[in-house]
Amino acid sequence: MENELYNFIKVWILAIISLCYCYYISSKLPKGIFKLFSLTPIFIFFLYLPLTISSVHLVGITAFFLSWLANFKLLLFCFDQPPLSPPPSNLFHFISLASLPIKLKQKTPSQNKSKPPQISILFAIKVIILALLYHCYSYKQNLHKNVVLAMYGAHVYIELELTLALASIPARAMFGLEIEPQFNEPYLTTSLQDFWGRRWNLMVTSILRPTVYYPMRRISTRLVGSRWTSLPAIITVFVVSGLMHELMYYYVTRVAPTWEMTWFFILHGVAVAVEVLVKKVVPVKMRLHPVVSGAWAIGFHVVTAVWLFLPLLMRNGVDEKAIGEYCKLMDLLKGFLGTCLRSMQSFLFLGLTFWAGSVLVGHVSGWPAEHVALSTSSLGV
Repeated sequence: MENELYNFIKVWILAIISLCYCYYISSKLPKGIFKLFSLTPIFIFFLYLPLTISSVHLVGITAFFLSWLANFKLLLFCFDQPPLSPPPSNLFHFISLASLPIKLKQKTPSQNKSKPPQISILFAIKVIILALLYHCYSYKQNLHKNVVLAMYGAHVYIELELTLALASIPARAMFGLEIEPQFNEPYLTTSLQDFWGRRWNLMVTSILRPTVYYPMRRISTRLVGSRWTSLPAIITVFVVSGLMHELMYYYVTRVAPTWEMTWFFILHGVAVAVEVLVKKVVPVKMRLHPVVSGAWAIGFHVVTAVWLFLPLLMRNGVDEKAIGEYCKLMDLLKGFLGTCLRSMQSFLFLGLTFWAGSVLVGHVSGWPAEHVALSTSSLGV
């Protein structure tokens, strides 16, 4: 575990140095082919860096943040597109925007002041649920396979949301940046389009729109006309997303791809395209109630995840490895807390011993009471 943490820190130091090059060198070049050429080594380097880490959690974070999000942001940067263009005046703002799963938002006076406490409560509840899931894994050999799969599905969602939320804390704390939420309670979805476009992993959604969706719409307009141009664009977005998820899974397992992950997203892309098509041709009054369409969307996710997505986690032992890493982390935390507690006990014992000795010496030598009080007050006793 210590070696993995060392590799993780080394990888991120190299990533920060690479982003300094992007900020000081590549940003000075004109947009287009010259800037793209200057950033090509960084693209390749960010694809390589996760291969130096083997921990499921650490390689997953690194691959998602650098190989996917940072590379896509830098690709937009080549053509002077947000979020990295125009470059922030502060280097650390640039590094945060490039390497962390964050998207800035404008702070408006109409923001609901009671929202942060609600978010904090939901965050705490999800932390508790995740801890309970890890505890229940100790008994999974006694549970039905479908129950275990349901636990894995909840685990993937909660851990991903918590990880992305925690990753945004440095930018909030150090720079006071207002960050858009990465998730919007996906279990409240009203349709597949609502789930993927407005609720699930919104950082990926915000990156795939300018890099894939909008360019594909412009191309499709010439081929199928403006009315149907969104359909091929939607499917293309899901194909790219599937390929990137396949790459993320390869980083975690180092096993040749079976393309089930890609087909999962292609299937969802086709389903979303059909949903959009139906909305275009069916009058509003004849559409399904949001509760019904939401139940259909959740059911579709459950069936396809059990069929194509979740079995991959069990097939290559990713689940066992992740659980093992969690247990090691808990052991480290217990050891750290135990050391802190023992140190506090030792300090308290020494303080009380010194206080008792001071009182005894003062009593024997006839010290004035105020001298004894002064000596003990300096210890805070």
